[in-house]
Amino acid sequence: MTGFTGPHRRQVMGGALALAGLTMSAAKAQTTSPIHQPNPGPSQEDKTMSYVTTTDGVEIFYKDWGPKDAQPIVFQHGWPLSSDDWDAQMMFFVLKGYRVVAHDRRGHGRSSQVSEGHDMDHYAADAAAVYEHLGLTNAVHIGHSTGGGEVVRYVVKHGAGKVAKAILVSAVPPLMLKTAANPEGTPIEVFDGFRSTLAANRAEFYKAVASGPFYGFNRPGVTTLQGVVDNWWRQGMNGGAKAHYDGIKAFSETDFTEELKVMTVPTLVLQGDDDQIVPYKDASVKAAALLPNGTLKIYPGYPHGMLTTHADAINPDLLAFIQG
Repeated sequence: MTGFTGPHRRQVMGGALALAGLTMSAAKAQTTSPIHQPNPGPSQEDKTMSYVTTTDGVEIFYKDWGPKDAQPIVFQHGWPLSSDDWDAQMMFFVLKGYRVVAHDRRGHGRSSQVSEGHDMDHYAADAAAVYEHLGLTNAVHIGHSTGGGEVVRYVVKHGAGKVAKAILVSAVPPLMLKTAANPEGTPIEVFDGFRSTLAANRAEFYKAVASGPFYGFNRPGVTTLQGVVDNWWRQGMNGGAKAHYDGIKAFSETDFTEELKVMTVPTLVLQGDDDQIVPYKDASVKAAALLPNGTLKIYPGYPHGMLTTHADAINPDLLAFIQG
């Protein structure tokens, strides 16, 4: 395994605490944000859009671009976003001749805003429903943040004989939560703060996350890209508050330790050492060490949302691993 040296753990945890502080600031904001109309799921006007219905009746929206006989690359997005967050990668790879597929997680984006099933088992099963519908084999699975956990659960539980390689980017495995067995993790109080602020005024909370720690726009000398902030907020607000609320537990409390140990496909693990959302020493470094066939790369100074802000550097690395 290879990697670069990053900052001390206290700097990374300081970023996590800074994010927790946003929950208190956003909670104090006026609760007069524009009312978000729930996504009603596919309608008669949506006949040009693609959906798969899961066994429990949830409509999952997906994109499927490129030659159908090309090797598929599938993408699983982070919380609380949608498949739109993969634009920079899907365009890059479809122009390279690959078939690219991405779906909106249940309760997110254009998929059904159902009340239940917002956990990793359902997330992985929903992904499997899309891939089985499309008949995908020999696929490369790429997951960002929460989507990284979804990739691990899918590969281990549903992917036997169907997965060529996997890539985890700024991903939550092995376990985000601080426990007796994971003392370096993030305290439960941080995630409780996320929940309370989301329930009180998620519109303000999402603006604070996107304009601050997610892309590192709160760092000195970093120029805020307002279009990127607005796009993050748009994706978040297109999803359902209940799904996002429950999803916090899914991404923070799911322990993937044992699954990583038996995930034998070649897996690339990438993260920036200035990730203020998922502390890299407790995530990528540990995940790569647990994987039987893992390769680690840490990017100095890159933020959690580096797939967007540093796509010009990340995309060629993804391609090199896929072709290697």
